[in-house]
Amino acid sequence: MTTTSHPSPAPAEQPDARARKAADVRGVTSIAAMRDAIRDASRTLAPPAAVARFKTLDRAAFQAQAARGLPFMITGVVGRWPLCAVTPDMLRDRFGDVPVRARTGDYINTAFAPDRAMRDMSMRAYLDLVAAGTDALPPYVGNLEINELNGMCHWPGYFGKMGPPRFWLGPAGTVTPLHCDYDDNIFAQVWGTKRIFLAPPHHDEFLYPREANPVLVGSPFDPEHPDFERFPLARQATLIECIVTPGDMLYVPAGWYHQVRALTFSLSANRWARAMPLALQGDPALRRAAP
Repeated sequence: MTTTSHPSPAPAEQPDARARKAADVRGVTSIAAMRDAIRDASRTLAPPAAVARFKTLDRAAFQAQAARGLPFMITGVVGRWPLCAVTPDMLRDRFGDVPVRARTGDYINTAFAPDRAMRDMSMRAYLDLVAAGTDALPPYVGNLEINELNGMCHWPGYFGKMGPPRFWLGPAGTVTPLHCDYDDNIFAQVWGTKRIFLAPPHHDEFLYPREANPVLVGSPFDPEHPDFERFPLARQATLIECIVTPGDMLYVPAGWYHQVRALTFSLSANRWARAMPLALQGDPALRRAAP
């Protein structure tokens, strides 16, 4: 096993170049303008007391619901995927030699740091490490492309353009701390159970945001163990809790903060859209003119 880390921070001019590229991919004038528009749209909404649930939605129904700018759950889609029939033992037997990269050490407090500790290993070695239970914080295979699993996922065509599937595998206690992505997100719970906290985009003013890159912003506030002495403004943040169980698909609109904890051994997958968020309804002021 080897220990690796993300590359060191790039030269000072690279963030601007990265933001321009991200804007080009999403067809918007600028990421900063898109982020502002997402927060402005969020201010017009009344955050729900609970996440709404819907049965299978076709593309038109999904997009109409997503245009409201609120998270919601969909049932009746993921449960039909062949991947849902795969167990941890089958992962070991059929995919044991597949290389994976695990988050190790204190990956919560270093979640968005460029030098977060990672370990490269096989799927088999990862499952053995989890079974040994020697790490204070369980190692987490998170946000990883695993091509060998892609063919067993049948993603609905809710977005015109999506990034590649990302997989999240780990035991109870693995956590992705509070953050927001400025892309629409569909998150599929394949097996296991997770608890997710959500907060609306404009409540970033209460969550002490720290930008990791133009479309990813983290927060040091932990809604599961709130420290209001360190983060007094967080008392004003609206936090919505939901539980995802096998077969659930959660839509997380762009800009919504979320924290995810596995309550049992879990396998999840997600995909981010690569377009203007649906809540902005194709705002012509944000649409980048074709070259």
